[in-house]
Amino acid sequence: MEEAGAAVATAGEAELNLSRLSMSPETVELELEARGEERRGAREALLRLLLPYNRLVSLPRALSSGFQHLQLLDVSGNALTALGPELLALSGLRTLLAKNNRLGGPGALPKGLAQSPLCRSLQMLNLSGNCFQEVPASLLELRALQTLSLGGNQLQSIPAEIENLQSLECLYLGGNFIREIPPELANLPSLSYLVLCDNKIQSVPPQLSQLHSLRSLSLHNNLLTYLPREILNLIHLEELSLRGNPLVVRFVRDLTYDPPTLLELAARTIKIRNISYTPYDLPENLLRYLSLATNCPNPKCGGVYFDCCVRQIKFVDFCGKYRLPLMHYLCSPECSSPCSSASHSSTSQSESDSEDEASVAAHRMQKVLLG
Repeated sequence: MEEAGAAVATAGEAELNLSRLSMSPETVELELEARGEERRGAREALLRLLLPYNRLVSLPRALSSGFQHLQLLDVSGNALTALGPELLALSGLRTLLAKNNRLGGPGALPKGLAQSPLCRSLQMLNLSGNCFQEVPASLLELRALQTLSLGGNQLQSIPAEIENLQSLECLYLGGNFIREIPPELANLPSLSYLVLCDNKIQSVPPQLSQLHSLRSLSLHNNLLTYLPREILNLIHLEELSLRGNPLVVRFVRDLTYDPPTLLELAARTIKIRNISYTPYDLPENLLRYLSLATNCPNPKCGGVYFDCCVRQIKFVDFCGKYRLPLMHYLCSPECSSPCSSASHSSTSQSESDSEDEASVAAHRMQKVLLG
């Protein structure tokens, strides 16, 4: 078995492994300079450089020249407080692993990162286990990124500009202090894996249903009490992790229900009774208002609502094993599940709705992790 620090070179790939040697920065510099000279003499490009778990406090200066063909750099498990300008010289870098360092303060990333060739080459970036309190703005300009890991930091929020990363396929933000999911996250067309576990998230925006490529959604250990019913539109979702959330165990009504206005009552009457009208019969503002009608999801109601609705939790069966709490909106309190004793003689409205939706949704979900 080779030692951890042995240099490895194969016909298809040249790799220099200096991991777990607890080398001093000076020793690493000398080693890289020597290996750089060897590579130049052999006309063989170094593609992978592994420097994790040494005693680096900054990137080796030797990276500034002779490593332009490097594709992977691993500097995890050191004591780095900044990734210096040496990084910008690695014009062909595709993967940067810098987890478990001390990055996060001002100047943690080099100036000019967004304008460097890395903006076009870097595809995987792992900065988990550092001290970032916010996502650096320069990271949001790395348009070629496919995987971004910032788990185990101190992030308070997800910036709306996350939508700039149009090539992103995997986003790992678990183990932070995030409270909200920005709707802009739904504008990532290729996102397949989204990890937001171990945060302080209280709700999921319905816009996430637009993530049609999403296959895995990890939301465990947050503060969720419900999910939007639109989540059923994630037709490719295979895994949904919800354990460790205060998911509700009963149906909940919105106790702050305000009665509809006279305008809404009149508009409801027109829609429910199919009263005909033409653009010549009503002012433009009323025509526009009537076009905003939303059908009540209660199949036994047939009503509509505009501005006034009742929020209710409904449990939907998945795979015949789990009951998933989804938020839905009804046109009035009368549409809620009856609470009187008479309701016990027949299947409740919510239960019948759950069965209807389960027949559509069960085949879409292969794993729902609630426990």
